[in-house]
Amino acid sequence: MTNMRVGTRELKSKLSEYLRRVKAGETIIVTERGRTIGQIVPVQPSLEKRLKGLVESGMTEWDGRKYQPKKPAARNRGRKQLSDLVIEGRDVDPLS
Repeated sequence: MTNMRVGTRELKSKLSEYLRRVKAGETIIVTERGRTIGQIVPVQPSLEKRLKGLVESGMTEWDGRKYQPKKPAARNRGRKQLSDLVIEGRDVDPLS
């Protein structure tokens, strides 16, 4: 992806040309009196479209089902709770 800087006056007069460049994947940085005021960026494809592209290229496998995130299982391996350890750590003077 390339970036290009353009002033507001030129952008206004040649908007359709710059929009074609954005469709082609370029990012347009809009300036006013030499200072950046915004960007026009191409729309990113959805996650589903990107995954389908990876599947079609053979880089990954996906059955098309919606991803279901799993909750991590937190387990306490010691006798003390994490909150107890944090409180103990607060009581220690770091300078001593």
